[in-house]
Amino acid sequence: MEFGKKEKVLNYATQTYQLSRPNKVGAVMALIRECQPNTIEEWEQWYFENAQTADKNNFKITRKGLQELGERLYEKITEVVIPEWQEAFKNLSKKDCCDYIYNLTINRTYDGYLREKSVVNNGLAKLFPEIRFEESPEELDHAGDIDYLGYVTEKRAFGIQIKPVTAQSNFGNYSVSERMKASFEHFKNDFGGNVFIVFSLDGEIANKNVIDDITMEIERLKK
Repeated sequence: MEFGKKEKVLNYATQTYQLSRPNKVGAVMALIRECQPNTIEEWEQWYFENAQTADKNNFKITRKGLQELGERLYEKITEVVIPEWQEAFKNLSKKDCCDYIYNLTINRTYDGYLREKSVVNNGLAKLFPEIRFEESPEELDHAGDIDYLGYVTEKRAFGIQIKPVTAQSNFGNYSVSERMKASFEHFKNDFGGNVFIVFSLDGEIANKNVIDDITMEIERLKK
């Protein structure tokens, strides 16, 4: 399907209100790999026969359920997104645009650099002194999604992506896009390890549970 110029609005609202997360539509990339379809009709039939939401109270996904998600998306766009954007457009100035580009390029880049250094050097490197942490090289296919590599052996490594908690109100609601899932899977094929998202709050690790996950991954990669 082609949505033309509406695609950006639809994508923005879907991601903002987390309407394509696994707890809404299932882990679709994992599902389609399990299905291994030869046609879209085969995939469609298999999806509705097998897909379930990925949460504590998982339930079967139906055509009606997807329809309801679409209706919710429409409500969010018409009742929230459009009014917010209209207000922003009305008050937007040339100075806002110039200040934003400068802030994005200088201030936020520097803040992100310090945040990454602190999380790795003052956090992960001290928790896992036997691991060699390296910044993701530009030539790495997944460099845009992987900030650091944690080498367990010379060739086997796990990936780290660092996100600021301030980028969203609750890191527990963070939704990894399908593109990023594919990128993480590609990384695992190359280096053997999974990719972990580490949330930073004032330069410290906010999602402490990730430490246990990384510990188990290190043990797995050592084998």
